[in-house]
Amino acid sequence: MSETTITPEIKEKLLKEVETLTAKLTGDMFQDMDIRDKIHNLNLKLKGIRPSNSEIECVGCGS
Repeated sequence: MSETTITPEIKEKLLKEVETLTAKLTGDMFQDMDIRDKIHNLNLKLKGIRPSNSEIECVGCGS
């Protein structure tokens, strides 16, 4: 996975998206699976780590 930097505006947008998705969680593991996956990928972006399903190539390993 490669690390990237994000602008404050993008960071705020991602945080709002995580907040919106978190509010949609029902507590049912199967219903929430897709939402939790989206939240996980957004959190990776917030941490500057490329999600595994991203089209951007990983500089470190070339995958």
